[in-house]
Amino acid sequence: MVQNKKHVYFMPGMAANPSIFDKIELPSGTFEKHCLDWVIPDKNISLEDYALKMCSYIKHENAILIGVSFGGILVQEMAKHIKVEKVIIISSVKSKSELPKRMIFAKYTKVHKLLPTGLVNNMELLAKYAFGETVPKRLALYEQYLSIRDKYYLDWSIDTIVNWKQTQYQENIVHIHGEKDPVFPIGHIKDCITVKNGTHTMIIHRSKWFNEHLPTIILQ
Repeated sequence: MVQNKKHVYFMPGMAANPSIFDKIELPSGTFEKHCLDWVIPDKNISLEDYALKMCSYIKHENAILIGVSFGGILVQEMAKHIKVEKVIIISSVKSKSELPKRMIFAKYTKVHKLLPTGLVNNMELLAKYAFGETVPKRLALYEQYLSIRDKYYLDWSIDTIVNWKQTQYQENIVHIHGEKDPVFPIGHIKDCITVKNGTHTMIIHRSKWFNEHLPTIILQ
């Protein structure tokens, strides 16, 4: 029955649009899939206030929130404002202790503020920021996925990630992580479902794994 369907909201990673979820298929009799999109943040908005704003796009009670990378950080913050059934993060982090050393270094040196985010129309650079990859043969493919190229948004996103303060994470969180993730190396990650040979872009390249496992993970 339709009213018993579980509503699953997907949030893409930094600079990415919801097309990264195009190949993710959930059984339609059990789940209803909803995709969220990035909204350009107001000047100097905090992550907390941004998350509260994004909660207005969640139209169902006790929804399941799924976020990739920076989207994983965002859905955890959203879950602090609304009642959700479960939070699932993919290729992301659950606390500041899982951030890699280079991001902690950036926090204290402010080196991330020197990144040339004004060159956001350089797809190779954007792919490196968002996906941790510099694979020329995939740039045309990534151009389809990385459509949020506003300089202020990118500066805000990078600054927000390196300065994330969360130390404790929610009990109802499930973390799925690739063992070959170059953005958030798995050596820093605790308590996760590991995807063999998975990279930071596994939501795109390993959709078969997610289609096989996500329904069970959601229902557990």
